Amino acid sequence: MQIHVLASGSTGNATFIEMENTKLLVDAGISTRRIKQSLDKLEINIEELDGVLITHEHRDHVNGLTTLLKKYRLPAYARPDTWNSMYCRNLLPDECCRELPDSLNIGSVKVEPFSISHDAADPVGFRLHAGKTKVGFATDLGFVTPTVKDALSLSDVLVLEANHDVEMLKNGNYPWHLKKRIMSNRGHLANTDAGWTLARLDRKAHTDVFLAHLSQENNRPELAEDTVAAILTQEGCQLNKDITLHLTYPGQITGIGKY
Repeated sequence: MQIHVLASGSTGNATFIEMENTKLLVDAGISTRRIKQSLDKLEINIEELDGVLITHEHRDHVNGLTTLLKKYRLPAYARPDTWNSMYCRNLLPDECCRELPDSLNIGSVKVEPFSISHDAADPVGFRLHAGKTKVGFATDLGFVTPTVKDALSLSDVLVLEANHDVEMLKNGNYPWHLKKRIMSNRGHLANTDAGWTLARLDRKAHTDVFLAHLSQENNRPELAEDTVAAILTQEGCQLNKDITLHLTYPGQITGIGKY
């Protein structure tokens, strides 16, 4: 298995996941050129992708989808309301746009979407199973519901949002209506939310965690890491033994694998 967050943040999101030789892309919010260049660095041919999973229709998650599907004719999966709300839907090849059911097998991977709380048409996270390995994926969510907690529990690898530091957001330059949106139950997870979520999850002996979708305006990578680490340590978690934290960035690849 290998997982590489190709880009993460408000300027664009895309994550490559390979499990038992099945190769998936979660979101395509950066250009197809960047996706291809990133995969080339990983010695992965973009034509080898078995599918594209779309979490929701916001542009930072689908901006590269039009060229990606037109050029490579990959199957892409999203909820019906997500397709209907997507700004570029009429530009996409119909045969590439597949409906995302509650459970789907793509190659060796069982894909199970789950609902998340975000201001989009029908946003989802993903749990992915292959053999005994489980990957949980949840970004762009306002709070962690019992459904989300159950979906993420006992994952070998998690991609989890740590979007903002609350005080930085409150004291920052964003207009108040945008601050309210981000802090709402349909907005984004704060660093503290991510920390407490991880502390309270049922976990395996070891979990790799990617802290994702960090705000460039209202967060700093070292602050996100320190905040989450402090909560985990306080709750008795041994860093780099029980949980290993990985930071993600808008313009560089962060990954692990193969194992």
